[in-house]
Amino acid sequence: MASPFMFFLLATVAVAAGLGMLIARSPVSSALWLVLNLFCIAGLYLTLNASFIGAIQILVYAGAIMVLFLFVIMLLNLSALPQLEDVNWGAVGGFILGMVVLSQLLYVVALEFDLGVEPVSAEAAAQVGAAATLGEMLFTKYALHVEVAGILLLAATVGAVMLAQRRFE
Repeated sequence: MASPFMFFLLATVAVAAGLGMLIARSPVSSALWLVLNLFCIAGLYLTLNASFIGAIQILVYAGAIMVLFLFVIMLLNLSALPQLEDVNWGAVGGFILGMVVLSQLLYVVALEFDLGVEPVSAEAAAQVGAAATLGEMLFTKYALHVEVAGILLLAATVGAVMLAQRRFE
């Protein structure tokens, strides 16, 4: 009984943190809202018996990536930020209403074509989410994909360092 309650509690806090991130006036407070969102997502993974992915979510995203975001925010010295008065609230409301209608249409289509998700047992979820199973899949079946992602990340890092170095010279 506690697992569904925690799932919906963490999902609600994650949505609220996402909205807080979008509405925050300061880029630093927006980044901190994003950290809360990432911790909630890690908690969601833990409620789904994916402990390895939950731990990686905290270490990689909430830790390393957010530190990089904060460094970039502080390096850019953002002075001209858009104000909330500049937001077209009619367009925002229309977007939200459109997303609600789209989700209802997708739900009806999923029911019509019997695309429901079959529940998975806790033992099967724990086995699939284990570090050994993920490691075996990453380094056998998806080894090329991991190497390409590493090369792309290296190229992006070198490009960012070159741009930052050119800016300060």
